[in-house]
Amino acid sequence: MKHDKVGSVMTTDVVRAEYATPFKEVARLLAANRISGLPVVDAEDMVIGVISETDLLVRQAEAPEPKHRHRSAGLKAWTRGAKRQAAKAKARTAGQLMTTPPVTVHADETIVEAARTMARRRVERLPVLDEEERLVGIVTRRDLLQVFLRTDAAIRDEVIQEVLVHALWLAPRTIDISVEEGVVTLAGQLERRSETEIAVSMTRQIDGVVAVVDKLHYRLDDSHLRPDDQALHGVADDWLRKL
Repeated sequence: MKHDKVGSVMTTDVVRAEYATPFKEVARLLAANRISGLPVVDAEDMVIGVISETDLLVRQAEAPEPKHRHRSAGLKAWTRGAKRQAAKAKARTAGQLMTTPPVTVHADETIVEAARTMARRRVERLPVLDEEERLVGIVTRRDLLQVFLRTDAAIRDEVIQEVLVHALWLAPRTIDISVEEGVVTLAGQLERRSETEIAVSMTRQIDGVVAVVDKLHYRLDDSHLRPDDQALHGVADDWLRKL
């Protein structure tokens, strides 16, 4: 099954900073380009860290009110995180301000993989690297959401070709497939229960699918058979093992 790659949606003109870039220049880059973060690179264009607006705001957030200055300093717990925040509050360059290690993604990874990384690591953007680990672009949450702009017709065509024809070796009109606002409905009867499970599972993984409505029936319940039984054969076997 084909998935759109990160390289197809990333921005290639990347606003970046170097380790020695002054604090105020970082702030100007963010403001002038109306972005909320940027990568920090070395002389080889390797990403060594990332900076967000939150990092710049640490300086202000860490400064106590004058009347509470002494009390705050005495109560502050010097954990690793607190020390890192204190260092950022005194940062004068991008290198001192940046967060490391950077969370990145490769251009040949799928949009689904990038979205999972972004959600798991709770970041809003990912620097994109090439095969040599050099910066070639940046992808944001908005970029990844483009996958949901696929037309219903395009989604339906992919379900037919990738799921029915290529995976299950079935005729395009074996079952009824309808798509409305990204919600795919599969209706009809297949020969085996395993085929219905594969059809639903693969359809869920297609780019742009919001949900799958399963209205499939089957003639033979083959759930008690092993995938290597003679009753199960073909390309669908690999998918059955993954369910």
